[in-house]
Amino acid sequence: MNTAAWSPASLAVLCAGVGYGRPTRLLADRVAEAVCRSLAVGGALAEVEVLELHRLAADLVQHSTHDRVSLDLREAIAAVVAADGLVVATPVLAASPSEVLDLFFAVLGDGVLSGMPVLLALNSGSRWRPPDLAQALRRRLAGVHADPVPTVVVADPADWPATAHSDAARLRACIDQAAAELAVAMRSHRQ
Repeated sequence: MNTAAWSPASLAVLCAGVGYGRPTRLLADRVAEAVCRSLAVGGALAEVEVLELHRLAADLVQHSTHDRVSLDLREAIAAVVAADGLVVATPVLAASPSEVLDLFFAVLGDGVLSGMPVLLALNSGSRWRPPDLAQALRRRLAGVHADPVPTVVVADPADWPATAHSDAARLRACIDQAAAELAVAMRSHRQ
């Protein structure tokens, strides 16, 4: 009997925004909730661990300059590596992902996330959507041998006001699609 079928699925959420209540964290939370709903449809429970990368910024800089890994950074790495699936939520800053996210991936090293299903969620500061950012992040994930799902969630400022019903519906549909893809990939990864 497969014991993975009885244990909750583990979802790690890397949030490269600047804190709770900000659009990137709101996006990360909505995506995580949708993944949990998609897993529940298949009869699986999920345990979610959200890792706020801005809280690890000093530790990440210490690692990059002195090659030291703090206890907090070790715990974050362990949570990501042990997860059945990963959500990566980052703000788009000057057409590139957050620098703290880049530093975190540099700490992981080659092959650490081999076969890990990953959902990318990008929070753009404008309605202009940089076409190559998703590809750049996919290349970064390929460096650690992760397996991103096809749908990339991209939110922009119009998605957040309560009055933007059509934009909110578009974002919700995109999140649900990506979450369903991640839930399927997580089930396959656990077997």
